[in-house]
Amino acid sequence: MEQSANHITLTGCLASAPQYSHSNHGRRFYSFFLEVARLSGTVDRLQIIASEALLAATPVEEGDGLCIEGQIRSFNNRSNEGRRLIISVLAEKISVTSAPHDNRVTLEGIICKDPVYRRTPLGREICDVMLAVNRPYRRADYLPCILWGRCAQEVSAYPVGTPLRLTGRLQSREYIKLIDGNAEQRTAYEISAITAELAELE
Repeated sequence: MEQSANHITLTGCLASAPQYSHSNHGRRFYSFFLEVARLSGTVDRLQIIASEALLAATPVEEGDGLCIEGQIRSFNNRSNEGRRLIISVLAEKISVTSAPHDNRVTLEGIICKDPVYRRTPLGREICDVMLAVNRPYRRADYLPCILWGRCAQEVSAYPVGTPLRLTGRLQSREYIKLIDGNAEQRTAYEISAITAELAELE
């Protein structure tokens, strides 16, 4: 698998003005949050990273409706509180739009940790999968995915190293973490898969 698929299309509302994030190889990057509503009414608040050149070509303001195409990126933030996996979307195209909210992800990668299968108290089947998705220059993004029902049951039996192709959506989830007895609210990001199938190694 020379180059795994990693594509996301988001349509939502700009929730925060772009702020300087970092520089890489002489290019400046900015981050902002995009709010994308689900059909249920729940809103996912997703972090977007965009280059200064891309934002200069399409000036945006808080409250704008935006369509963003790009790739999902992961970054290990090693802080005093331990390692945390930071998930964001690297924007490759941005346009202002009034189209309905949308959230579509396609990923192709390799299962890199043993899948974790469980049932909810109501009996719903869930499987957590960590997918390693190749980038150019021998790098990879490690993306947490969650599967449901029959998909969860099937994928839970796959060993580490299995190539998998998923479609779904990127979602955010609030949770509470206890640190030294203090409750801290955090946000987790994961791909909620709609379909999952074995991929072919090239």
